[in-house]
Amino acid sequence: MPLPIVAIVGRPNVGKSTLVNRLAGVTDAIVHDEPGVTRDRMYRPAFWRDRDFLVVDTGGLVFDDDTEFLPLIREQALLALSEASAAIMVVDGQAGPTAADQTIASWLRQQSLPVLLAVNKCESPDQGLIQAAEFWQLGLGEPLPVSGIHGSGTGELLDLLVEHLPAVEETDEEEEIRVAIVGRPNVGKSSLLNAFVGEARAIVSPISGTTRDAIDTVVERQEKRYRLIDTAGIRKKKQVEYGAEFFSINRSFKAIRRSNVVLMVIDAIDGVTEQDQKLAGRILEEGRACVLVVNKWDAIEKDSYTIYEYEQHLKDRLHFTEWAETIFVSALTGQRIEKILELVDRAAEQHRRRVSTSVINEALEEALKWHSPPTTRQGRQGRIYYGTQVTSQPPTITLFVNDPKLFNDNYRRYIERQFRQQLGFQGTPIRLFWRGKKVRDVEASPNRATKV
Repeated sequence: MPLPIVAIVGRPNVGKSTLVNRLAGVTDAIVHDEPGVTRDRMYRPAFWRDRDFLVVDTGGLVFDDDTEFLPLIREQALLALSEASAAIMVVDGQAGPTAADQTIASWLRQQSLPVLLAVNKCESPDQGLIQAAEFWQLGLGEPLPVSGIHGSGTGELLDLLVEHLPAVEETDEEEEIRVAIVGRPNVGKSSLLNAFVGEARAIVSPISGTTRDAIDTVVERQEKRYRLIDTAGIRKKKQVEYGAEFFSINRSFKAIRRSNVVLMVIDAIDGVTEQDQKLAGRILEEGRACVLVVNKWDAIEKDSYTIYEYEQHLKDRLHFTEWAETIFVSALTGQRIEKILELVDRAAEQHRRRVSTSVINEALEEALKWHSPPTTRQGRQGRIYYGTQVTSQPPTITLFVNDPKLFNDNYRRYIERQFRQQLGFQGTPIRLFWRGKKVRDVEASPNRATKV
């Protein structure tokens, strides 16, 4: 059973995201003193008393201006209300009622769901009651003084809210696969998300930087659950100004870290750029499974050699992620969109896969037969005693050797290739630790891990 949804709405800069952070008990939503920071609708899990629910932060509503993203923000807010069990309208207690508040309240009274009125920025309990009393005129029932910053009044707000929410059955979050959708600005990440969901969950615009926050969307396919995380486009550091975009990119990196599988979206027209290479390196550093999604494939003129030439281009530019599977799609036409999740399943399975010590050593024995470890000029030869997998996500194997310094980079890469050829691990990086007989050997440190 899906969790009930609570939509948080209001005009810009009344503190909606701050209140969302407070209700959800997190600091995930971007809070920045600039109108329009929140644009898409963003879902945060929350709990109060015996109720689990999702809090949806929406963009600031403006009805008398149709410039830039404002009509799209209104559309997102309306979509949030259409799926919500209840709504909370947030107003600014320090500013008092405004004409924009009146317009939004009138619009909310036309919706067929219960609406609570939260008067935010009421940091003083005594003064807060006076500030809240001014908002009776909005016609939405009792105005509740709250402080998103300090948390005062939020308990009373939640007490009233849960009366409108149904109880839900507990769900097992371990069963879901967390998928981060990342890439440069305007490569089609939000379009890809919408194609998965089958609705306009994220704002799509040709203007780069439309997505500002990491958006969680849960979809189910064939009794499997996927948490899709759309993220802000990641640009070069020198192009990023401090402010909302700075926080957005940090949130994208955190999305990679909390995912199981990363969908790295590449613009088929632009090809692999330097920034794509750095982003792929970040995915590798975090040890996340990955699928390369080449979007806008419908816009490429093709002949019988096009796909092979493009695959070679990817191999040349992203040689350190050769283990990642590639799919060519079009979010615009829906071409091969559903097949992406098949690759996600395979990558996630390999990412959490464990191989027995006996199987690892069989593969190691076969590799040693074909190519023995190098010998130094002084006649010392490297010896590999045995290997064992110590952890998964990503699969990590420790090799016990006589002296790690006797194994050069070429031989280490050879062993890595042999493990992949014999054991698989398609779609996920693997890490190899080369450990000497002495525990104090610096090569035993995880910081010296070899990543494939």
